[in-house]
Amino acid sequence: MIEYKKLIKEYFKDKSFIQSNIESFNNFVDYELQKIINETEEIIPTIVPQEVESFRIKFSKINIKKPEIIEADGSRRKLFPMEARLRALTYAATIEVDVSVYINGVQRESFTTEIGKVPVMVKSKYCHLYNLKNEELLEHDEDSNDFGGYFILNGNERVLIMVEDLLSNKLYIAKEDTGPQTYTAKIYSERASYRIPHSIEQTKDGLISLSFTRFRKVPIISVIKALGLVKDSEIMQAISKEKQYDSVFINLVECVDIKTEEDALDFLAKKIGITTQEQKFERTREQLDKYLLPHLGIDQKDRLTKAYNLCKLIKKFLMIAEGKQDIGDKDHLSNKRFKLSGDLLADLFRVNLRNLVQDILYNFQRLVKRGKFQSIKIIIRNELVTSRIKSAMATGTWVGGRKGVSQNIDRTNALSTLSHLHRVVSLLESTQENFEARALHGTHFGRLCPIETPEGTPIGLRKNLALMCSITKDENIDDKLKKTLISLDLKE
Repeated sequence: MIEYKKLIKEYFKDKSFIQSNIESFNNFVDYELQKIINETEEIIPTIVPQEVESFRIKFSKINIKKPEIIEADGSRRKLFPMEARLRALTYAATIEVDVSVYINGVQRESFTTEIGKVPVMVKSKYCHLYNLKNEELLEHDEDSNDFGGYFILNGNERVLIMVEDLLSNKLYIAKEDTGPQTYTAKIYSERASYRIPHSIEQTKDGLISLSFTRFRKVPIISVIKALGLVKDSEIMQAISKEKQYDSVFINLVECVDIKTEEDALDFLAKKIGITTQEQKFERTREQLDKYLLPHLGIDQKDRLTKAYNLCKLIKKFLMIAEGKQDIGDKDHLSNKRFKLSGDLLADLFRVNLRNLVQDILYNFQRLVKRGKFQSIKIIIRNELVTSRIKSAMATGTWVGGRKGVSQNIDRTNALSTLSHLHRVVSLLESTQENFEARALHGTHFGRLCPIETPEGTPIGLRKNLALMCSITKDENIDDKLKKTLISLDLKE
């Protein structure tokens, strides 16, 4: 017989109950922050000094310091969590970034500046308590049995609640019992800060329409033709080579007047209310590039890829509508993703960095107009990012209008604290029925606790992780998968 107690003891020598959350925060600081900075393209102001032809500001390498405190006399020293609790301070690390300024293509300024502070998770890699032994923890007045995994804001211990969300870039199809539609399909296309819902609907007469951002129920064939796949025979082949669907013929007949790419763009421009003749095509193309399936790319070269992908979505939609394929289970855990502390902070930092860029542009252009511009250093306000992140974490109001993401940690006893650190919330409204989403699913076994959920309206929507559940990082395996498929003779 295996000595299970010995096994469990060995497991917890290296791992903590909240290992996944700590790893998520470490991943955010080590990789995500730099990735977000790299996403920020060069800052190019529209108003520049008279003698200057081109002006560019570029952010490059990022550097994170461990929490420090600057006393009234100007001295700096390490800040430990217990001091932050007792003195009502925020346990946060300074983020520094290398900034370069290019005037007329020549680098004129290069410096490292602080762009803000980010709260540090207790017991994470960037915390002063990381890897300390029990005796050392006691020296710093810390409980050696404390798991960490929370943040300290103005002396309060705050925990970020994990969010359960539907997996992006995947087609979800549902049967409609009421209304003119027979089936509806949704896909949430995600790229960096964009998460754009697309919906495909089929009416009882067989017409398929697509809706996203400003495009409301436009015939899907018109969008495919606007992307450059114009010939009806090519569209038919792209949807299915084996079988010709009657619904596809109905949709092709509906768009029979659209013979060229320009016709399709003209038709879509009218649908979204673009009336100016000069920029009509350009603006419609821009909308399609930016907001139609952005996870496939946002450049001109990606248009045909999007057209072929739309054809494949139509095929899947029709196969399910005809009962040739299973509709799939939305509540299966493989169709869900848990957003941990690192993912939630990445969303928050991305939005606030964009606000900082806008602020830099505004301050620069204001000084240029007055003729008082001297250096970029004076227009980067580091309090902007700091105050906004602190505000979101103190109130729990997150990007996208979500509430209750950050909460004061429950310190009733050790088990209630652990339970709070393991909490998972769904984005669904607790006032709505959503019976299937609330039910216990077979895939929850060993991952989510079947017992711990509140009574009343939030039942099944507020859940808790199983004690020994660990969550893997969302690794980008696209390139690896692509190479494997090409090595197996799949043509690009």
